[in-house]
This record gives sequence, structure tokens and C-alpha cells, in this order.
Amino acid sequence: MQSSDSEQPPKRARCDSSPRTPPNTPIVEAKGSPRLALHWNHKTWDPEQVCCFLQHCGISNSDLLQRFRENKITGSLLPFLDDSHLDVLGISSLNERQKVMNCIQGLGRPHVHTVKVINDPIHGHIELHPLLIRIIDTPQFQRLRYIKQLGGSYYVFPGASHNRFEHSLGVGYLAGCLVRALREKQPELQISDRDVLCVQIAGLCHDLGHGPFSHMFDGRFIPLARPRLNWKHELGSVKMFEHLVNSNKLKDVMEEYGLMPEEDICFITEQIEGPRGSPDSKSEWPYKGRPKEKSFLYEIVANKRNGIDVDKWDYFARDCHHLGIQNNFDYKRFVKFARVCEVDSRKHICTREKEVGNLYDMFHTRNSLHRRAYQHKVGNIIDAMITDAFLKADNYIEITGTAGVKYHISTAIDDMEAFTKLTDNIFLEILHSTDPRLDAAREILKKIECRELYKYVGETRPVDKKGRFSREESKALEKQIADTKQTEVFLETELTAEDFIVDVINMDYGMEDKNPIDHVRFYSKSDPSKATMITKDEVSQLLPKRFAEQLIRVYCKKTDEKSLSAAQQQFLNWCKNDNNVGPPSFTPLKLNFNHRDSPNSPACYRVPPRAKVQLFRTNKM
Repeated sequence: MQSSDSEQPPKRARCDSSPRTPPNTPIVEAKGSPRLALHWNHKTWDPEQVCCFLQHCGISNSDLLQRFRENKITGSLLPFLDDSHLDVLGISSLNERQKVMNCIQGLGRPHVHTVKVINDPIHGHIELHPLLIRIIDTPQFQRLRYIKQLGGSYYVFPGASHNRFEHSLGVGYLAGCLVRALREKQPELQISDRDVLCVQIAGLCHDLGHGPFSHMFDGRFIPLARPRLNWKHELGSVKMFEHLVNSNKLKDVMEEYGLMPEEDICFITEQIEGPRGSPDSKSEWPYKGRPKEKSFLYEIVANKRNGIDVDKWDYFARDCHHLGIQNNFDYKRFVKFARVCEVDSRKHICTREKEVGNLYDMFHTRNSLHRRAYQHKVGNIIDAMITDAFLKADNYIEITGTAGVKYHISTAIDDMEAFTKLTDNIFLEILHSTDPRLDAAREILKKIECRELYKYVGETRPVDKKGRFSREESKALEKQIADTKQTEVFLETELTAEDFIVDVINMDYGMEDKNPIDHVRFYSKSDPSKATMITKDEVSQLLPKRFAEQLIRVYCKKTDEKSLSAAQQQFLNWCKNDNNVGPPSFTPLKLNFNHRDSPNSPACYRVPPRAKVQLFRTNKM
């Protein structure tokens, strides 16, 4: 029998025959009762809808229909009715029995055009539920076609032309794969069709809130344009999803497919943004969309517990495919071994103990992608230049929102109708504009087109005793470098803090300095119901001792030779004089730096002996 979730009828049954009704949905009008729309999902029918269905099939015996009502026969029970049940219901006529059984057997027939097949380059031919197609075919979702998945990295990796649109399709598909696998292996979890559909919708819509050039927008632009606002794309995704549902009148469509909008929209948004309270609370359940017994459902799309989720699985495979980088993680193997076990009175997704090494490889793959692609120094320079251009253009760009109100690039996030119109196309709008107020922004974008980029100066790291710079401390680094002077070497030009960009990059396994595997539980083949923890030392002695580090990269906006030479010298002096950072790493100039006393070396590297001794103190390493 189905769980109580499946047997609950929708709050109200629709009675019209508008195009929202899925194909092959029988629409009937019972005499003396309101019209009822019978969704294709018969498991959501209440006894009254069952009677309407029987009437539609030609069964008009009012006494028989009344017995269905009195015995509370719901749609989820219909497939289980046999001759003994029909005897109890008092159906003795062979003719009526045959009619009822023919009706019930018809429920198992597949509906034509209930799913669509999409050929995805990563996952192959994927099937999507018709409600997902309705969501995809909205302006709010189609907007993702015009937002690059990897932002400025497309200017470094020619293949990285993919967009948030196809990534979102992939995450919706993988979310369905994992939740269905769990339902098939563990029927006792009582995962209903509603649960499956809601998890898929959350996967599909988890990135609706991304702005132009993806993480550049919420990671760089918004913090500079509106420093007092703590805004992330997850919050934007929730607001955009609610706007999508309301502006396209999808609540009625959700009801037709068996969802309960108020409860299920809450569940969907909680999967995207997380709980309002602390997810680590053991005494209080922080979610409202689903009870504690279904806590594992919140670990599928965006796993706040350990970071193992279908979002990462898709972008690992998709980004590696387009970047030309090998992906070493096989999500299909994880799905095969995934089980739900009880841990600390809550149910969590666990995996076999032999998979622990593969999970370390997964997080190592994530870290490698950040080092090789996502935090590529040239890609970051381009993101910084686009950010500068947007900041200079912000006050002069107008985007029409709700009721005709005008918004700017930075304020469009306050109105979802305006935000729907904000995509990567704003780059070309500024580039091709003739408005003299956009001259400064336009010049920066022209430099990107002509590859006249800000120059990479160097990289360093915080020393061990410092650990890492906070966000507030990071804001002061540009001024510190500009104020650093070298008395032994004459600088031909003066640079200010505005001439520098300092990127403080946090490299980790997804949970800052924590080991994410410490938050994963494993089961053994001999006892699949018992979940245990596996420590790092039990796995291998070759695993990292630390799981996070900071990189401090410095760029110079001025690109002439004198300015770049002065910038390199000031950065070098800052590394030498500041006890919180280590020695510099001049990747493209390492040979010259190692032989800085050579007469052929640039003037900025011919450091006097006194400075040389100070630079290589042992406490700097």
C-alpha cells in the first residue's frame, strides 16, 4: 500500500479542461457535483475522484459508487482490488465486475506524451516529467540559456561555452536518478511520487538565481556594489522560483500533477537554500517541507552536511567535458551503493565502506578543478575587469521591473521581473552602447576584447601562524601593498591602492578547514543497516593533513612597463615586510627571481644584500 503522503488528496480538485490538463487526463462531470479533473497520477485521487473515474468508465450504479465512498477507496488502493475485495463491496454482477476490473487495469497503461526525451551530451537521452517541461518552458528558466556556467573562464578555455541551462537540466535528471534508486532499494522509506517530483524540481531550479557570468556576479560584483547586503545566488534562486510559479500560474498545474503547492513549494525552496535554523541542531527539526523521517531527501540536491550532492556530480562531468580535463569521479557507482541509514536519530544517505577512497578522490577532483580552471589567474583577471566595468556602468543602466519601476544592475536582484532580464547580454549592451556616460565601462570591455588585460603581479600565502585572512582584512590589502615603499630601489612611477586588485582565494574541500569525509557515514556488506564513521588514518597515510589554504594573488590595472615594474617591486617588498604572508611565487618570472642579482635581471629584482637576508628568514617558510 502507498504511504499516507500519496493517499492525501490535493486541497482542491480542478474542474476545467484548459490546456494545463495533461494529455489523456479524463475530464468528467458527475451529476449533482462539481466538475473534477482527474490527474494522470491516480495515486492522488480521493474517494470522490475514484467515483468520478468509475462514472467516466460507464459505471452508473449509485449504490455501488456509494459503497466505494463509504469504504474510502482511494486511487492508490485501486490497483490492489481483487475478487475478494469486490465481494466485500457487494459487486456480484459479473458484468459490473468486468467493468470495474477493466477500469482498474486501464490505470496501468502508459500515458502518451507524458514525458519528453532530451539528448544531453553528458547523460545521454534523459526523460523529464511533463511538470518539469512546464517549468523549463518559462521565461525565468529560459533565461539560464544566456548565463555562462563558468563566467570569464570562457575567455581562457575555448570549450567552456556551456550555460547554466544545460547544467540545471542535468541536476534535475540526476536528482531523479538518486531518489528513485533509494526508493527501489528501500521501499520502507516510503518515498512518494510527490517526494520524487519535488526533489527533481529543486534540482532543476537550484541555479535560477545566478546573475551575469555566474559566480562573478554574487562573488565579486554584488559585494562591491552593495557591501552591506549579504546576498547569494541561492537566495535569488528561491525568489526566482517563487516568481516563476506565480507569474506562470503553475500552482494549479502542480495540483494537477498531484503536488500540494503550499507544502511542496516550501520543501523545494528548503532544498535549494537550506533550513532557516541551524542544520546541526539535533534536538529540533529545522525544516517545514518534510518531517524528520525524510531528512535524507535534503541531502540530494544541495547537501549541507558533507557536500556530496548531484549538483557537484553534474558540474564535475559537464565542466570537465567542456574544459578538456579528465573527470575521475563516477557518480553512477555512488548511486549503486547509496543507502539510507539512521545516524543520531536522523536518516542520512550513506555508502559502502570500500567507497571511502573514491570519495576522497571526488573532493580532490573538486580542488583540482578550482586550481586548474575555476581559479585560473587569467580567468579571474577577466572576471575582475568585467566587475569593474559593471560597477562603472551600474548607475546608468536601467532595467524595467514590476509596474514599470526602473532598476540598475545591482538593484535588479530586488525585483525578479527585472532580474529575469539581466543576463550576460548586459556585457554586449555596454560594449555596443553609444551613451557617453558608459565610456569608462566600455573601454574596460574593449580591453577584454583586444586581450589588453590587467597584469598578474604575483602570488603568496598567509604564513601558518596567521592561518587565513578574514574578508574585512582582505579589503585592506590593496592599500597595504600601495603604501609599501622600498628605499633602496628607485620607483619610476607611483601606484595607489586603486591600481591594485588583490584576490584572496580560499582553496578547500568544500567545508573550509574541515574534512568532509568526517561527516559521511558508511555501512558494511555484512550489516547494511548500521552506519559507522571511517577516520582519515584508517584510509591512507597519503591523504592531506590539512583541507584548506588561502592564495593571495595581486594584479595591476596599469599595464605599461614602468607601472608593472613598480607593482612587482611593491608586492615583493610587502611580502618581505609583512610577517603575515610568506615569500612570493612569481610563476612566470621564477628564473629571474632566483637569479635576481644577475646584471641581466630586471631592476625590480636586483635586491640589495640587506633586503635579501630579510626576505629569506626561516619564519617565512
